[in-house]
Amino acid sequence: MILTTACALDCYDACKIKVTEGMFPKMTGDNEHPAGDGSLCTFLNRSIHNEVRIEKPRVNGVEVTMDEAMHAVYNAFKKEASLLWRGSGNMGVMQEVTNLFLERMNGTLTHGSLCDGAGDAGIVAGRGVNRVLPLEQIKEADTVVIWGRNVTVTNAHIMPFLAEKNIVVIDPVNTVIAKKAECHIQIQPRSDIYLALALVRILVMEDRQDNEWLEKFAPEYKAFFDFICEFKMSSLLGYCGVDLDEVKAMIPYLCDKKVVFLVGTGVQKYTTGDTVLRAIDSLAATLGMFGKKGCGVHYLSNSKLGFDNPFDVVCKTVSKVTTEFSDFDTVFIQGGNPAESMPDSTRVCKSLEKVENLIYFGLYENETSKRANIVIPAKNFFEKEDVRLSYGHHYVEKMNKIVDSHIGISEYAFTQYLFDAFRLKGLESEEHYIRVWLNQCKKEDGNYVSAGYEDIPYAQGFGKGGNEPFIFINKLDDSFFYSADVDKRFYFLSSKTSKALNTQFKRDTKIQIHPKVGYLEGDKVKISSNYGVVELEVVLNEHIRSNCVLVTSNTLGVNFLTPTMQSNEGENACYQEVKIQIEKI
Repeated sequence: MILTTACALDCYDACKIKVTEGMFPKMTGDNEHPAGDGSLCTFLNRSIHNEVRIEKPRVNGVEVTMDEAMHAVYNAFKKEASLLWRGSGNMGVMQEVTNLFLERMNGTLTHGSLCDGAGDAGIVAGRGVNRVLPLEQIKEADTVVIWGRNVTVTNAHIMPFLAEKNIVVIDPVNTVIAKKAECHIQIQPRSDIYLALALVRILVMEDRQDNEWLEKFAPEYKAFFDFICEFKMSSLLGYCGVDLDEVKAMIPYLCDKKVVFLVGTGVQKYTTGDTVLRAIDSLAATLGMFGKKGCGVHYLSNSKLGFDNPFDVVCKTVSKVTTEFSDFDTVFIQGGNPAESMPDSTRVCKSLEKVENLIYFGLYENETSKRANIVIPAKNFFEKEDVRLSYGHHYVEKMNKIVDSHIGISEYAFTQYLFDAFRLKGLESEEHYIRVWLNQCKKEDGNYVSAGYEDIPYAQGFGKGGNEPFIFINKLDDSFFYSADVDKRFYFLSSKTSKALNTQFKRDTKIQIHPKVGYLEGDKVKISSNYGVVELEVVLNEHIRSNCVLVTSNTLGVNFLTPTMQSNEGENACYQEVKIQIEKI
């Protein structure tokens, strides 16, 4: 017998999984699913099964039964001030069922994002709503511009959709996909806005804009063209660290072609992150690349668009980026590791250590679980029922329970226990909530499809009703430093790795530096910023710019370097809004 589920890991692909029952169950990808190619990533093939799980609950460092641990949780929530801080360790919709309990207890949730909120805010400002670009439209493109997105690492299942395309890569790192591209513009970090504006200036000077589309869908385009003329081309190119010929080499791949832009989250890990996506969207609009077959901008979409979310609640909220945990008597950490994943680890750890009741609910030991006085092991996504939406495509999967396990408790069972313990009413059955999500989906060739799905987004126009104009970027307030000639500090890049999902799975202790900087492979160095210090080992990498360093997001201590700072819009973490110094130990 073959059972099916879906991967709940934080990834664009949200793969459908087939499991053959038997003494030795076999797990494979579903090669008939539109968003997969039959293969599964290393996290599913190896990491998720090899990683040592938390098997026993703990209270104050002592292993106890689940009933004893949950009774401790019950007592902790009797306190006056409680907070739920949820990470992205599991992307199933049932993770949010705990919201219902926090609402009834007059607790506090978080708002904002550690990931994509700035970019989303920029998209919404221009388009009115953030709709996913279907994979099928990417397949129809002539040119795919991969902008700050390392697809072979973070989005591997999109690769078949890129076959036989003109590939253009914009990235400070000469990635694997950049080496195969027809054109790679290796810009300076944090200069994506300026490259987008420079490209628009060239298109307008050469009269290559799509006037017919602009007149119909973006009538304020002349004001936008006037706005970009305020920037000198030499200044724009200087910020980007590239010359005019390099930028012009991209133009033939954009004009008279169907173009899709695949944009990654790294471009918006700055205070101006919303403006980056607005600038890229404005470039796409100049070319008329919305609402047409084989065209568009693909970013992390609003996966819940069009759904009535049964877990939406009315609660007090605090910033997810700048949370002061010490303001609360009880802090409930669900599926996350804020001690390592939030920016400015020095501040975060001090704040966590002042919490009277710190509850950790997750699968694996990490820097947060080690600080918690109550530890509750969770079920993994093979051990419970759920529904998986995707921010990378429009397909929805029912996640079926594959195996029974004596380890842990599900989010629904956790919530049900607390509803019963506090004698609260109103919690529906787990099956009810799952059916609520699935009943809102459309059906297409036997697959569940997101309630917000449109085969060609923005074909009729923009805004929630689809009848509003596109709104161009019209201002830019940016005071970050670009004095590369006199500033001896390095731009800081913090990208994903194929070895881990942020702090989940394999950790690292390396920093990647260009050989020209003068360090040797294996050198031990002290990395410092205005926020903290960490010691790392040098790995030489000739594929990054010499004024940059790259520290992957799974590196131990990386966020001792990053700032407690929110983007201008979208309340997003600004991990890369920092420069660092290097000192040999």
